[in-house]
Amino acid sequence: MRVTSSMYYQNLFGTNNSKLSNDLFDVNKQIASGLKIQYAYDNVTTFAKTMSLDNEVTTLGQVKKSTESGYKFSNQSDVVLGQFETTMNKMKTLLLQAANGDHDNVSQDAIAKELRGEEKNLKSLANSSINGKYLFSGSIADVKPIDSNGKYHGNGKSLEAVLGSNNKQEYNLSGKDLFLGNETQISREITSNKDNINLLKDYPQLQASEDDKKPLSPSSTIRNLMGDTDDKVDNTNKKHFFYLRGRRSDGTAFKDKFAMKDTQKVSDLLKQIGDEYGNTINSKIVNVSLNPSGDIVVQDKQKGSSKLDFQMVGATDFSGGNAANVNKIDDLDSGETDFNKIINGTSKAANKKLYIKEFNISDLKPSSGSSVKNIDGLIYDRANFTKDGSTLSADAPQITRKDNKFATPSTTLAEVADLSQGSAGTLDGTKLKLVGKNINGDKYDISVNLKSTSNGGSTFTDNVSGNTYTIYNMKTPRSATDADKVTYQQIMDVTNMAVTDNFPAGNSATAYDTAIKEADKSGTIGLSYDGKINFNDKTSNDTSATISMYDSNSGDFTKDASVMTFNTNDSLSIRDPKTDFFKTIDEVISSVEEHKNYPDAKDGNPKTIGIENAIQKMDDLSTHVARMHSKVGAQSNTLNTFLEQTKLLEVSTKSLRSSVVDTDMAESALKLQQLNLNYQAMLSTVGKVSKLSLVNYL
Repeated sequence: MRVTSSMYYQNLFGTNNSKLSNDLFDVNKQIASGLKIQYAYDNVTTFAKTMSLDNEVTTLGQVKKSTESGYKFSNQSDVVLGQFETTMNKMKTLLLQAANGDHDNVSQDAIAKELRGEEKNLKSLANSSINGKYLFSGSIADVKPIDSNGKYHGNGKSLEAVLGSNNKQEYNLSGKDLFLGNETQISREITSNKDNINLLKDYPQLQASEDDKKPLSPSSTIRNLMGDTDDKVDNTNKKHFFYLRGRRSDGTAFKDKFAMKDTQKVSDLLKQIGDEYGNTINSKIVNVSLNPSGDIVVQDKQKGSSKLDFQMVGATDFSGGNAANVNKIDDLDSGETDFNKIINGTSKAANKKLYIKEFNISDLKPSSGSSVKNIDGLIYDRANFTKDGSTLSADAPQITRKDNKFATPSTTLAEVADLSQGSAGTLDGTKLKLVGKNINGDKYDISVNLKSTSNGGSTFTDNVSGNTYTIYNMKTPRSATDADKVTYQQIMDVTNMAVTDNFPAGNSATAYDTAIKEADKSGTIGLSYDGKINFNDKTSNDTSATISMYDSNSGDFTKDASVMTFNTNDSLSIRDPKTDFFKTIDEVISSVEEHKNYPDAKDGNPKTIGIENAIQKMDDLSTHVARMHSKVGAQSNTLNTFLEQTKLLEVSTKSLRSSVVDTDMAESALKLQQLNLNYQAMLSTVGKVSKLSLVNYL
């Protein structure tokens, strides 16, 4: 075979030129684009790694954005709560000034006005927003959380920042937690609101010892507390009777009547009250004491319960008769509540020698089911709901025994009621009374009969017409509801029928449902945010209706205590695990406005807690807000830490991606230089070879 010049040229230039040209093109492309590859076929492995890292960078970018947004929201909440605490500290300082005895009413009015200004500031802070989103509205961040009356309109749901797969972080604080939260480490504390004094102190003719001249204290006698009409001390007869009702921290109710002698001490009375709550020599369930104003204070030893309740009435018959010893408390209504009128002979009561001592007074009106007309302190749970225009409101929150939560319409009565009364463990046999006037001004009288399904199920009877109706459940087929399955919604439906005068046309499920729908056209009824039953009259801005709902045993001391209470003339709450922020703030300021250091029902609002108790309430609120602030601070710290980590991880991932796909300019420039030299060397060699003949070559 003959070797030609073209064969040398082809072997030397053709192959090398193509390879070097491709290499030069690739290097120039990398330098121009800054990337090692541009298409998957350039390098499948590098392309796969790049796509994976690109996805990681995108995910980290989204996480960073979500975390940044959550951090800004949480950090703003942190700042606002700091301002909250500053404002509250200022309010506490003002309260301490108001409690100072040097301040007269004019000074206290000025302090109250300043406190109202700070209250407005707190409401403004509560409605703080960022980027058009309210901080404390829960998940409905476009809803203004606090209205002008201090009521909360948000929800209790959280907002969460996505930190990665199956990894989320809450970044908001809902107003339900902040303004209506539950402090499990606080013990409920309640107080009577009628000042107790030594009734003999101002009557020398009645005094039997030096102790009769001193202010009332635990060492004072029952005679000092309940009075007398002469200076003779009776150490034989128990003539002073006390009628005590209440509820323990576990939700069980009690009712008891006991008598005491002249010579027994107030401390003995306080001990007797404690024993009714379950105190023993070895164990204390409650602390019972007398404050400087003579009010009886009951403090729950158990933390986290809001069920403790106390109501008491004392009675003494100075005629020497037995009028103070009754079975039905309504029979004391003929007595006199003003001891001075008994002594001075100016009483206009039916029984001018029967002294009735009220320990708890409210502005509630007795229901039409009670024979009490004159002495408000005698009513406990047989009072009319409070009227405000078209609205009727109960004042007793419905709280579940198990977890201290407010009842909802779906909550059963059995979850709230004291099941130790009557037939233990069940509401079977319980009868509730529902009395008052309907929206037309006509009287209604309803008996709600709670029965087990084995006893026919629950019903309600219209005592005016004599008709009895089944309380139907929603099962198929429809039937009477078991006593322990009756819900608040069902009781409220019955109430709405009675108050709007829309009873079933017959005793059938269809007639029952129709009556509920018709009743809803004239009135609405439901549970408030704090578990209280409210009725609204749709037909009038000034309703003629009244409502009173209570256990049929109420008022009769020969029967069991009330298994449930809906509206009560009870003690004032001065400490409670449940927080109602702006309601408490209003109570605090009202105490200053009414110039009351301690609860005092003789004038003004009988439910005013007093400045001394207001200071304690402000301390509790401050503790609650501080705990919420700590929660927000922890959220902010967590989000900030994760944000920094995400930024570092994002930089690291981008660096890794760069090392995989980005062109190393120095390396590519050096490679380009080498390829250029190789290409020039090849061309030089080809040029020399092309000048040689075959002979010279050989």
